[in-house]
Amino acid sequence: MRVAVSEIIDFIERAMDLINDDHVDTLINELINAHKKGSKILIIGAGRTGLVGKAFAQRLLHLGYNVAVLGETIVPRIDSNDLVVSLSGSGRTRLVVTATEAAKAVGARVVVITSIPDSPLAKLADALVIVPGRTKIASEEDYFARQILGIHEPLAPLGTLFEDTLMVFLDGVIAELMERLGKTEEDLEKAHANIEI
Repeated sequence: MRVAVSEIIDFIERAMDLINDDHVDTLINELINAHKKGSKILIIGAGRTGLVGKAFAQRLLHLGYNVAVLGETIVPRIDSNDLVVSLSGSGRTRLVVTATEAAKAVGARVVVITSIPDSPLAKLADALVIVPGRTKIASEEDYFARQILGIHEPLAPLGTLFEDTLMVFLDGVIAELMERLGKTEEDLEKAHANIEI
């Protein structure tokens, strides 16, 4: 267990060095612009990646964003003033691609976060961030990248490395948004749920 945890942490540290700073800045600017305009934000993800998206949406809510997660019953209508953030390691998750196509059809801005820059999902992006990580469809063509990043598949099965890296990355995005929006932990606490089970 400790070896697996150590390798996952090492992978995340190496992956952070590979994420393009300009792309990160574009993502943050998209989120700041959405905040200034009062736009709705829709997070689209599936499976464990979708759970990471829910955690990100919760923090955006704490920052004062009007945010929803696809699949919930209270998702609002999305239009051309809104921002969609689509998450998929493979960039081929059918539900995510189809929902993102629908968002594009109504003119919403689309930010895609994936590991595969030439994936169907990436091709729909107005802004793209590549977050390294083995996806559940890892294939021999990714072999050298996996070796360089030190991915040992049995220790981090399926999409674990993407999901863990994505979680840490998006928490870093929240920290940067707090800084740029002038928000404190106390501000987030005021928006935190006060009725909990």
